[in-house]
Amino acid sequence: MTDAAHQGQETDANVDQKLKEAYFTASQGQLIWARFRRVRSAMIAAYVLVFLIVCGLFAPFLSPYDPTIAGRNKDYTNGAPQIPKFCDENGCSWRPFIYTYERTRSIKTNFRWVSEENRDKRRYLTFFPKGADYTFFRIPFLRFDRHLFGVDEGKIHLFGTDSGGKDIFSRTLHAINTSLAVGTIGVLIAFVLALIIGGVSGYFGGFIDSAAQMVTDAIRTVPAIPLFMALAAFVPDEWSSETRFFFISIILGFIGWPTLARRVRTHLLSERNQEYVLAAQLCGASSSHIIRRHLLPSFTSYIIVDLVISFPYMVLSETALSFIGLGLKDPVNSLGVMLQNVTNADVLLNYQWYFIPVIFFITLVLAFVFVGDGLRDAADPYSDIQK
Repeated sequence: MTDAAHQGQETDANVDQKLKEAYFTASQGQLIWARFRRVRSAMIAAYVLVFLIVCGLFAPFLSPYDPTIAGRNKDYTNGAPQIPKFCDENGCSWRPFIYTYERTRSIKTNFRWVSEENRDKRRYLTFFPKGADYTFFRIPFLRFDRHLFGVDEGKIHLFGTDSGGKDIFSRTLHAINTSLAVGTIGVLIAFVLALIIGGVSGYFGGFIDSAAQMVTDAIRTVPAIPLFMALAAFVPDEWSSETRFFFISIILGFIGWPTLARRVRTHLLSERNQEYVLAAQLCGASSSHIIRRHLLPSFTSYIIVDLVISFPYMVLSETALSFIGLGLKDPVNSLGVMLQNVTNADVLLNYQWYFIPVIFFITLVLAFVFVGDGLRDAADPYSDIQK
């Protein structure tokens, strides 16, 4: 019994020793990931965020119809959501089905068009049906016509339709993709500008630092909404939706870099006098090489965290601008464009399914916030998360 206990103690000691060795030999990324996994809210948000990103990237396949006017259902405008079911009073089926809707007018509805379901006519759900052609990532040879689901007759609208008969489910998935694309372009532009301006300012200091900080402060004091109102007055009406899309992305990137640039500058001011920087200088390394290969990688994790945290603000900016009519417009599908439809009192009283994209928008922003907070705490070596 004593030998067994002694062997158990030795095993525990070996395990502890291996854990200590793994901890001290782990890279910075491995340590951040280990601490990040301990935050349950951040992990759940990460799964939700990955799910939404995948839905946005594969929106053409996951959505049953074209989200533009080309895929409208003119016989089902302002239609309620159609939820597939397996059983009703007429019996059960192993295939999910929906009912056929018939549009009528009556004095009860002030002669407005209403859709009434015919429970005797079933339409069965099908998978991988043929539909409108689409391409992935705008690559011509990645052209397909299969979609995830549909019905054997007519159309199905899981989230209902809008006033034009466009499928809200398809529009929502494409809107997530558009908003994420705008945020990605804006964040990348801000990222590059912040690294260049903040890196040069922090490494050289002196007059260059003063001049760079004057520019940074000037950009930070520019109010975003008045700026976009002024730019909207000069945007030609004949611009295509793609041109307006890239214009909004570029402007968001050009006004979003000062915060990260300040952080890069602060870090380089404290690191530029370290011994490893002096050693690189004595070896003849150029300033750009020292900044790129030695200084910036020393806090890469913090830069990544800052980028993740910047994403929801970019998405919020695009949504806010499109919501007030200064950003993207139809036929582009973005979360901001879709939120414009919920400002009507008639929608609030009669067509509550218009608010479904609002739920996705809130979920997307909150997922980014929770993931960013979790990464920020995981990247901080003094955070209580590692205890």
